[in-house]
Amino acid sequence: MGSKRDSNSAVKKVFERIRKQSKKMKILFAVMAMLFSLVALKLTAKYHNHFFVASESIHAAGILVLIYKLTTKKTCSGLSLKSQELTAIYLAVRVVCSFNLEGDIHTLLDFATFLFTAWVIFMIRFKLKSTYIKELDNFPIYYMVVPCAILAMLINPRTAHIYFSHVLWAFCVYLEAVSVMPQLRMMQNAKMIEPFTAHYVFALGMARFLACAHWIIQVYETGGRYLFLVGYGYLWFPMAILAEIVQTFILVDFCYYYIKSFMQGQLIIRMPV
Repeated sequence: MGSKRDSNSAVKKVFERIRKQSKKMKILFAVMAMLFSLVALKLTAKYHNHFFVASESIHAAGILVLIYKLTTKKTCSGLSLKSQELTAIYLAVRVVCSFNLEGDIHTLLDFATFLFTAWVIFMIRFKLKSTYIKELDNFPIYYMVVPCAILAMLINPRTAHIYFSHVLWAFCVYLEAVSVMPQLRMMQNAKMIEPFTAHYVFALGMARFLACAHWIIQVYETGGRYLFLVGYGYLWFPMAILAEIVQTFILVDFCYYYIKSFMQGQLIIRMPV
């Protein structure tokens, strides 16, 4: 018991020291932690393609946490309907593309996650509508959908010869990278985040980190050649990797406060202004 308390105390002291550092130092610590995690994954994981399976499984688990909340607590407070709708859009597009290109375990996981997300949307829109705080969910969807659609037409896996399925695939990659923005904005507006919503967003962060790790390790192992595979648009792979990195860094700040609150034994996470 004593050693466990001592270890918890040590971790709290570390978080307290990090909290007192400047913003640049916090960013440096975050980058170092991510690099350390990438090296650990590279050394321990034999098949890096399993990162995507783990990423999609964690996302599905996060949605199941929301379903548990909606069915037991009978409230959708703190949840962004717009983020769920964006998630449903890119999942639906990806499932359609996957069936056309290659049906595999990824397709099944995406389809299951889409069904779970559709159920969450139904509950927010109809069954638990009275508990939905629309005023805090004020991030315009078209700010993300329109730019992602334009970017998908400009940069996709077959930029030289545009095929509709490739544009759709690029669209879902770009939209996935920013789909969590309404949820983060809503949490910032609310200032406090209840546990189930926090667990869901943290699951998204872990899922994105694993997907991002897959891309980065592939680039490292091929000496950068993976970025410019023959037969693909020269900008597609760099843009796809950039999308993963962007989404990962969007969630880094929240994951820091989530872990900090967890180590301090707090059930409610308080976000800074």
